[in-house]
Amino acid sequence: MKSNVGGFDRVLRIVIGVFLISLDFWGPKTNWGWIGLLPLLTGLFNFCPGYLPFKTSTKKQEN
Repeated sequence: MKSNVGGFDRVLRIVIGVFLISLDFWGPKTNWGWIGLLPLLTGLFNFCPGYLPFKTSTKKQEN
């Protein structure tokens, strides 16, 4: 599993994931907030399986 999520993308995913999950506790009490696990986990693991079919990456290439 090769890392394909870059710095800004990673931070954005983690913030959005935490925000969506927090909606489950402090916002409308629906289970839709748990969809925030997807961006949170992809941000924490630096890997997005959705990038694989497009062979793309937001991570800077090392020389």
